[in-house]
Amino acid sequence: MILLELLAGFLLIGCFSFGGAYGAIPLICEVVLYFGWLDEEKLSYMIAVSESTPGPIMVNMATYIGSSQAGVPGAIIATAAVVFPAFLLVIILMAFLKNLIKKGAAQAILNGFKSCIIGIILATGVYMILINCIGNISGISIDIAAIALTAGLSVVWFGSKKIVKKGVSPIILICLSGIAGVLIYGWN
Repeated sequence: MILLELLAGFLLIGCFSFGGAYGAIPLICEVVLYFGWLDEEKLSYMIAVSESTPGPIMVNMATYIGSSQAGVPGAIIATAAVVFPAFLLVIILMAFLKNLIKKGAAQAILNGFKSCIIGIILATGVYMILINCIGNISGISIDIAAIALTAGLSVVWFGSKKIVKKGVSPIILICLSGIAGVLIYGWN
């Protein structure tokens, strides 16, 4: 019986929650309190924990509540129920839009999105480098170690492009930067 309640409750949340985590919280609260899976105090704690951990709040809540109510089978059913509507919607939209994607106008729009996304990522990277190396407007503080680390990683990245056509894998570069950061700044 509890597995059916988990399926029905989280399927309802998955079907009718729009607008991200903050838009989903009222419906999550309503369903969770209706079925009595958590009281209001524990629910507020769970929302706080879900907001401070990686992953979508609906998936975190579904997995936690499912496991607390019915163990591993409950976690699997609740999590699957909350993601199934979005999964199904994406499959249906992709089947519908598959032929539209091949059209020239759709390709132009997608190419425009690619350019915008590349620009956003580049701007974020430059912003993060500036903030970490020289601080912000309210408190300029030059961090020589951060500048040296950035310069060293840039030399590795661009130098590897000259030596090996593909360059260093981004994963290797991330690992190198993590190791260098620990060595320079310590484990704290």
